[in-house]
Amino acid sequence: MLRILDKFVFYHIMKIKHLLLLTALAALLTGFIKNNENGRVFSVVSPDDSLVIRNIYSEALMSFESYENLKYLCKNIGGRLTGSANAETGVKWVYEKLKGMSLDNVYMQEFPVRNWVRGDKEYAYAESKKYGKKEFNVCALGTSIGTGVNGISGKIVEVKSFEELKKLGRENVEGKIVFFNQAADQKSYSTGYGYGSSVYQRVRGAVEGARYGAVGVVVRSATVCLDNNPHTGVMHYNDSIPKIPAIGISTLGADELEKMFNEDNDISFYFRTTCKQNDDVLSHNVIGEIKGSEKPEEVILVGGHLDSWDLGEGAHDDGTGVVQSMEVMRLLVKLGIKPKHTIRCVAFMDEEIDQKGGRYYAETTKNEKHIAAIETDGGGFVPHGFSFSGTPEQVAALKSYKEYFTPYWLHYFENGGGGVDISFLKNSGAALIGLVVDSQRYFDYHHSAADRFENVNRREMQLGAASLAGLIYLIDKYGL
Repeated sequence: MLRILDKFVFYHIMKIKHLLLLTALAALLTGFIKNNENGRVFSVVSPDDSLVIRNIYSEALMSFESYENLKYLCKNIGGRLTGSANAETGVKWVYEKLKGMSLDNVYMQEFPVRNWVRGDKEYAYAESKKYGKKEFNVCALGTSIGTGVNGISGKIVEVKSFEELKKLGRENVEGKIVFFNQAADQKSYSTGYGYGSSVYQRVRGAVEGARYGAVGVVVRSATVCLDNNPHTGVMHYNDSIPKIPAIGISTLGADELEKMFNEDNDISFYFRTTCKQNDDVLSHNVIGEIKGSEKPEEVILVGGHLDSWDLGEGAHDDGTGVVQSMEVMRLLVKLGIKPKHTIRCVAFMDEEIDQKGGRYYAETTKNEKHIAAIETDGGGFVPHGFSFSGTPEQVAALKSYKEYFTPYWLHYFENGGGGVDISFLKNSGAALIGLVVDSQRYFDYHHSAADRFENVNRREMQLGAASLAGLIYLIDKYGL
């Protein structure tokens, strides 16, 4: 009798627990009703929306189409330096791919861009009595003038800041080659901060060196990675100061040159570059659209930049951003998601040099209403979330969507803005959003020969594409 009673009690206890569990799950899936600062009421977590987002992730993770697109872009077209033949081949390829995706509209925007040409493989060496002659792996910095076929040489002077250069003064710098050797800060969790701590040397080093009479500059690569790959990137001149040639040197090369200089500071340095600036040429942004069913005049933009530096294949920077944006469109079409607003995919041109594509897009669409603009330009790594800028109401709405992405380990929903190309829409009223990914390996590849297709993981890249598509789905349905 007691055993029968025990079974009876156990049965009802388990039934109660089961009912409580179902009630809790129902409460979660039905959604918590939440008000933002604007007074708008919407469901934060609904079962229907959660299922749509689950389907987006499932389709993205099962598909190899976007990865094959990246492979073609990298291996069949390669680095896509603004103004180059490769860049225009990339434009035509993206246009044809978008045309084949059953979108409502595909078109290009045409504008002039610079046509800087790298020329022959760069060559450099240091020479001293103690060490003899030692060659270094270097590259011309983007938009630098060349040395000419004979190259240039001079005594090396090392500095780690513009302040150190100023203290040396013209009497110690004139006729010499300045070696800017400020290393990227390794302490920060975000490698972007490390990059930012040293990239100023690349951007302004030639101007500051020439200000004190230098004949050329050698710049330590702006990366937290220690390897023998020199990193390029844009540099700028000042028309009121003489233009001198600038090269980047790998981080290991910079360490070796510093060692040589510290042990024997009477070092001569020679380098040869044949880069030059040709006349401007025409290039294009490429745009594909899914027209909104209810508010076609209101736009949600997703994009990346199609141009890249020429040392590598432009895989992480920013081939992944382009194919992820294209993948968003494919996912929406494939899953039969009919947006209320117009979803616009943009492959921007010329982000790396003058940002002509972003500027031109903003100027030509200034009379359109953009709800949100999202840019992915951090590489195809594991996504952590989104950064954004906008009104308090827009920010509150974006943060409220976080719960949908916790099953996919996206946790970062914070202020911070979007990418370079969409920054020109800052006065449009749109929320500017960037995909935040794990940054630890990005600057290993950034602007270097290591930025190749083989260094992109398909699943990581597809998780980013699915995250973009999921956020766009929510913004389109609930607004900002």
